Amino acid sequence: MNQHVQHNQDAAPRVVTRADHTVSRANISRNALKVLNRLHQNGYQAFLVGGAVRDILLGREPKDFDVATDASPEQIGELFRNSRLIGRRFRLAHVHFGREIIEVATFRGGADDVETDGGGRILRDNIYGAIHEDVWRRDFTVNSLYYNIEDFSIWDYTGGFDDVQNRLLRLIGDPEARYREDPVRMLRAARFAASLDFTIETETEAPIAELASIINDVPPARLFEEVLKLFLKGSALSSFEHLRRYGLLQYLFPETVACMELPNAGSFRDLLRAALANTDQRVEEGKPVTPVFLLAVLLWGPITQRVAAIANERHGPVFWLHRATDEVVEGQQQYIAIPRRLAAPMREIVCLQPRFANKGPARVRRLLGHPRFRAAYDLLMLRIAVGEEDPALGEFWTEAQNEPVEAENPEEPRPRRRRRRRGPHRRRPRDQDDG
Repeated sequence: MNQHVQHNQDAAPRVVTRADHTVSRANISRNALKVLNRLHQNGYQAFLVGGAVRDILLGREPKDFDVATDASPEQIGELFRNSRLIGRRFRLAHVHFGREIIEVATFRGGADDVETDGGGRILRDNIYGAIHEDVWRRDFTVNSLYYNIEDFSIWDYTGGFDDVQNRLLRLIGDPEARYREDPVRMLRAARFAASLDFTIETETEAPIAELASIINDVPPARLFEEVLKLFLKGSALSSFEHLRRYGLLQYLFPETVACMELPNAGSFRDLLRAALANTDQRVEEGKPVTPVFLLAVLLWGPITQRVAAIANERHGPVFWLHRATDEVVEGQQQYIAIPRRLAAPMREIVCLQPRFANKGPARVRRLLGHPRFRAAYDLLMLRIAVGEEDPALGEFWTEAQNEPVEAENPEEPRPRRRRRRRGPHRRRPRDQDDG
């Protein structure tokens, strides 16, 4: 089906009975079931919605569980003492169970009463309604399936059940209007297509390249959160390729894209792909991943290009690398707001690279003890793999981590320290008996 899903508020849902779908309570978090059952027992409608239903149908393990209900945020707060109301654009409740949070949202009302700006972007959305209104406010059909805790059926208003089976990503409503309402939906389309291995439906795909620039209307802090979802969830390489294909990457990392398009940028492109593939492998193996290393790799090309443009003989290469890193990071903040807690260690990873060339025993010991050594070493090894550095350098530092570093020659004279002369006001008082 290539026609987008038209809004029909009076349409009844297709009800998929428990016998005809694979969603089981065994696949649902115990805490999500507690929330669903308590809402239902107190007379409210309660549905598991969104990605959890989609993922269970696909045989995947959901990462989080969202609940939709006709209870108001205040009523949810009364039922759950462990809940907290959040959100300005749309009010909802977070119900806390230790480290797990179940998000509970009241059904949203019709789109006609939503406050938007001149470009159609939603500013405020605290309009509550019924399930048959809420469904048309969701983004993609595969995210608009409602699992009913009352009889364990799935309610489908938009054809999302078939789209999951056909692995098709399709927007609800007119695609151009929905992207203008919230430009982040274009990033979500790229992310879902990459992570789920779905095909983006023709009409959903068509406006993305033309509207890509409105991504810059989104606050940089929100874009940073979206970048983490794109690159740290196990589909970084595929997400990267989707962002490039639809012209979205240049509005997230403009200097990175400009650097990739240079005639001599082959090694940087290879470096990026190798780092993204390595990140995906670590996620698959259950190993930790960090945005710090990924940001260092994404900005490595622009930083080295900047060094080449500004360096002169007045200072050494380390000085120019520090300066170029600061300038590139400052420019990047206009597009994606990198928090200081991540920007500072990212600078260290980049600026440690020249120190690998110094193999003096004392320098080696200091570098091995640096808190960013391992991440800097990983970047070095990637640079060696794409031909930027001599493989012998990598062999030296690999061995240095496994073998004790040669001690300094004890016979070598140490430089004499200059003793600070005490001023008259700090002179030690003489004993009266001394004179």
